[in-house]
Amino acid sequence: MSSLGELINLFSKLPSLGPRSARRIVLHLLKNKDNVISAFLSSMEKVRSELVFCNDCGNVDTNSPCSICVNSKRNNGKICVVEEIGDLWAIEKSNAFDGKYHVLGGVLSAIDGIGPDELNLIQLFKRIENGDVKEIIIATNATTEGQITGQYIADKCMKFGVLTTKLAQGMPVGSELDLLDYNTMSAAFSSRAQIKNVS
Repeated sequence: MSSLGELINLFSKLPSLGPRSARRIVLHLLKNKDNVISAFLSSMEKVRSELVFCNDCGNVDTNSPCSICVNSKRNNGKICVVEEIGDLWAIEKSNAFDGKYHVLGGVLSAIDGIGPDELNLIQLFKRIENGDVKEIIIATNATTEGQITGQYIADKCMKFGVLTTKLAQGMPVGSELDLLDYNTMSAAFSSRAQIKNVS
């Protein structure tokens, strides 16, 4: 395979990109190679060498713990649990939440072979045991897998005596957090409801 074909193949493996989109991106890079490629490579190298995952919450930053975890102005009593880092960014952009976060790195999915051990759950439960956590806010996406994951976490949190709530009004079923606007996000946070144990 040629270097061009290898690059197209690499781009096509990125989320939401197929072979056609990957070809368009590579052709754009080639047309603007003097201006774009060097800047692109420089940025990629910075990402590779400078960014790390936060050992506490799973966010990405230049340091671990991340800037959110070490921010003394954030409410230590509230942890918002999200599926992916993009969801954390969406909530931060909305300014609807003043607590800390926890990034799961996915959702439970029997079809895909993703169980509790494949998610960042052990660290979440350690934070609840060791910290001053008063409330866990489940902010998983309103998909079947997101709902199952949220209920699993809620059931586990019951033994810690921590209030467990979920985002409510304004989150259409099947929607994803990074697609919600500010007003919808704010309404979801202000209308969150306690999760009941189903067992």
